[in-house]
Amino acid sequence: MASQEIEALTAALSRLPGLGPRSARRAVLWLIKRRETALVQVLDALAAVREALVECAVCGNVDTTSPCAICADSRRDHRALCVVEEVADLWALDRARLFAGTYHVLGGKLSALDGIRPEDLAIDRLLARVEGGGIDEVLLAMNATLEGQTTAHYIAERLENLPVRVTQLAHGLPVGGELDYLDEGTLAQAIRARRPVG
Repeated sequence: MASQEIEALTAALSRLPGLGPRSARRAVLWLIKRRETALVQVLDALAAVREALVECAVCGNVDTTSPCAICADSRRDHRALCVVEEVADLWALDRARLFAGTYHVLGGKLSALDGIRPEDLAIDRLLARVEGGGIDEVLLAMNATLEGQTTAHYIAERLENLPVRVTQLAHGLPVGGELDYLDEGTLAQAIRARRPVG
């Protein structure tokens, strides 16, 4: 039996995405074996993040400054705004370096089953940003789930009377995807979003 402290660390790590109890135990044992090097580095990094992390007052990103590095970057196109559900979505899109504008994090998606309503998300902050002027396009980059598309539709309706172009990520066949391996929802979206050849 491990001590209460080690069990508590294992339990805490097992709550992380992608780590179950067995993986957490392996990680704890690895850290214990390297407590003079790796464990100290992990603890120092966690303490530094805990002290320095803030939510960007403009977009909702997580960074060590507010406004975050993306919002403060003068090389970005501040007329283009990409709306995402979570910070992880922002990081994934920005890592791809395909969008040169700024972002807005909603903090989730509408879900009647989970009781998440429009007022539970940063939709009013989004509308205030657009109403403030200077934004020409709002790209709705919601996940291709029922809740994600419901959220995108709701936001598009709220932006309808504002002088801004509202676009949405294309959904459908992935590059290199084979029809035989795709689910019906992906195929249906690909058929609905078909476009002329050439």
